[in-house]
Amino acid sequence: MHTVTLMSCRCVLAAAGWLWIGLGIVRAEGGGPGAIAPGAQPTLTIEEAVRLAVTHHPGFRAGAWRVEAAEGRAKQIRLWPNPQLEFTAEEMPTDGGGFGGSINQAGIAQTVPFPGKSMLDGRIGRLGVRESEADLGALRIEVEKAAKIAFYRALAAEGLVSVTRELVGVAAKEAAAAREKAGAGGISAQEQLRAEIAWERANAQLAGFEGELYVARRGLAAAIGRPDLAGAVLRGVLRETADLSLLDRGRGTFLAAHPALSASEAAREKAEAELRRAQLEPMPDVTLGISGGRDEAVGAGIMGFRVSVPLPLIDRSQGKAREARAEAAIAENGLEATRQRLGREWAEAESRLRSTATQVATYREKILPKAIEALRLVQTGFEQGKFAFIDMLDTQRTLAETRLAYQQQLFEMNAAQAEIEALLQPRINQTSTTR
Repeated sequence: MHTVTLMSCRCVLAAAGWLWIGLGIVRAEGGGPGAIAPGAQPTLTIEEAVRLAVTHHPGFRAGAWRVEAAEGRAKQIRLWPNPQLEFTAEEMPTDGGGFGGSINQAGIAQTVPFPGKSMLDGRIGRLGVRESEADLGALRIEVEKAAKIAFYRALAAEGLVSVTRELVGVAAKEAAAAREKAGAGGISAQEQLRAEIAWERANAQLAGFEGELYVARRGLAAAIGRPDLAGAVLRGVLRETADLSLLDRGRGTFLAAHPALSASEAAREKAEAELRRAQLEPMPDVTLGISGGRDEAVGAGIMGFRVSVPLPLIDRSQGKAREARAEAAIAENGLEATRQRLGREWAEAESRLRSTATQVATYREKILPKAIEALRLVQTGFEQGKFAFIDMLDTQRTLAETRLAYQQQLFEMNAAQAEIEALLQPRINQTSTTR
């Protein structure tokens, strides 16, 4: 009664078994649709992706140059003004004689900053360097995290495409078997249509996942700053268990070592130093000058000494002091905002990691085994005439959807762990990286 259909369904079930094995191969080898044959394109591991991101990402390189700029400002800000070379000619006759009849002096003048100004300028410069270095450390963490997540996304997209291609093959066999059986009068037209709909749906799903793979590959290339590696062969796996020990090890301690918090603390200290500097601004800088020359009219040598002090009558730097107070308040609130943001990011990442780890374990240990067993039971029952062909279609589709959902949950769990790892990275000194 079921001869043709049984043979076809045995082929379908064999393909379904290979579908699950194929998913493991994709995760282990990093192949799949869109991957170029080995030798034609370079391979890329997650460690190499992170290294390339730190080396080539334009945002990170710009951050390294910002450190260089801060060091230049720090060196410049603590310098005194250049001395001034002066020449004066006084009592020059108007009826001729020129310099020969005048009092001529040549000298030098130096502006001496009010005590405390240069010291504060130097501190402001050093704090600016410290802030830019910490910013670079925080940027490095974000660049590395983005590269990891982009790599995991591309791996997951390859897995989804591979599984869906296998599903298309299985659905095509099912549709062919249904047409053959319907022609022999073994199943209804409705069952044939459902098999053909499943095939078309699988093709449409494949087109969608191929588009996501295209986007994921180019997103990875952008994340590592190498657009030419969009076609690289990925080598790596999506971990199937989460390292939850990271949560206990890092909770309550990660803030102290995070560069973003260090940058905010340096910004606050710099703003406080700038406020003290602004309060000293009305204090006058003294200009001292000494000169020597000759009074040509009497043929005698002369010397001169002068002191000049600006009077803070009009400009007393009130606006600058007000601005500095506001900047100090902004920096203080910015520090608290950074603490709250990092705390929120930790809480959200911890929640995602715990929930996705639970979901992955549930899929791996319960849902997938049950879906595979259900397909086996339906196969046996179908061979015994207990189930209809349409039951085979429904069970096969359930297994395929379960495997696709599992692949997506793997990506979510790996991305969440990458976020936790980024928050746990120690303080990084990048003063000489990628200059």
